[in-house]
Amino acid sequence: MKFKTIIEPFRIKSVEPITMSTQAQRENFLKKAHYNPFLLKAEEVIIDLLTDSGTGAMSSNQWAAMMQGDESYAGARSWGKFESTIIDLTGMPYILPTHQGRAAERILYSHIGGKGKTFISNTHFDTTRANIEYSGAKAIDIPVIEASESISDYPFKGNMDTKKLEEIIAASKKENIAAVILTVTNNSGGGQAVSMQNAKKVSSICKKHKILFVLDCCRIAENSYFINKNEKEYSTKSYKEIAQEMFSLADAAIMSAKKDALVNMGGFLTLRKKSLADECTQLLIITEGFTTYGGLSGRDMEAIAVGLKEVFEPDYLNYRITSTKYLGEKIMEKGISIKYPVGGHAVYIDAQKLYPHIPVHQYPGQALVCELYRIGGIRSVEIGSVMFGKYDKKGKLIPSSQELVRLAIPRRVYTQSHIDYVIEVFDEIVKNKENVKGIKIVKEPQFLRHFTSHFLPV
Repeated sequence: MKFKTIIEPFRIKSVEPITMSTQAQRENFLKKAHYNPFLLKAEEVIIDLLTDSGTGAMSSNQWAAMMQGDESYAGARSWGKFESTIIDLTGMPYILPTHQGRAAERILYSHIGGKGKTFISNTHFDTTRANIEYSGAKAIDIPVIEASESISDYPFKGNMDTKKLEEIIAASKKENIAAVILTVTNNSGGGQAVSMQNAKKVSSICKKHKILFVLDCCRIAENSYFINKNEKEYSTKSYKEIAQEMFSLADAAIMSAKKDALVNMGGFLTLRKKSLADECTQLLIITEGFTTYGGLSGRDMEAIAVGLKEVFEPDYLNYRITSTKYLGEKIMEKGISIKYPVGGHAVYIDAQKLYPHIPVHQYPGQALVCELYRIGGIRSVEIGSVMFGKYDKKGKLIPSSQELVRLAIPRRVYTQSHIDYVIEVFDEIVKNKENVKGIKIVKEPQFLRHFTSHFLPV
């Protein structure tokens, strides 16, 4: 018998208290945080959907494995488990352990990037773009046309536009294209999945033109779930087998283990070519640590080795994707526009459609982020013109193509009642939407401004 209710496929052994603040308290907290939820204290938040990166709950098997952590500086037993697990998954022989994904990005992209170089992606995320642009290189996004169609049910809106990829390569000096990066799932594009067919085409184009093909694979298990459900030829393959096939198409892969390795800290860079691995290893030693620990402790490596197995368990992935979909569809039922289909790790709300009276230069996404916290104590993140907007030479805002707010779901943390509370908060968001004012930036850094900028209501 098949039941409608999808229960959490785990029991809870340890709990962390949540402080139930009042709206008056939250308004004061928000003001002190300069209307930037990144600057709030954790104890001031009721439901934290800022990110799914490193915010998940580890399993009893992961905690048990951590007790076996070998903290030897070189050649630790924990390194052997970590290395063999990643080689088995990726098929790539050279593994560089880093403290998180952006450290792996910095090592690879600073080495192959620089002034005059170009990186092409389905959509670069914030830290990826920042590492690329900090090196002096240029980052170009070429998502498929379906990515802009919010209400269609096309299952692979995370795909790269391969026709545009061919056009960009044809119009460029090939030696100036540092790499093509395929992010799975496509985080900035609404957490949308990438098809195996698209990955194969991108790989084929890169091989033909001898361009480095990098897989940004931090949500590879979630992406494998969507391939299994939506590409018929993969319906009988396991999620891990699908991931292994996608890795086989790439020359390199970067992972923030804080997502689909189900840990709170960690990452890696894995490479197929020895010469490139040797060059990156020197940067690893200088900035992260020795080759057999990088930016990680033995305990971290033990937990990652277990997490990379647990994440492909069918019961876990079915719960993960279904619970995220539940939140997205309940929000849609209230007449709120979201990126659809719902992605694996988050729900993306179209703030511009929710607040059509707020112009893009007054950041409707940031306004919604503040309202979610003020009304319900929910912390979320703007993925729009605060995160990705640029200024022209006259200081005028060049807005992002979308004004989104992401509700990222931590793995194995919140229960059904927590999610139902979030849904209920949106009733108040809808009731009050006409009264919401825009936001202005009063202080900002040059890179990754959404992390530390200060704002004020207009």
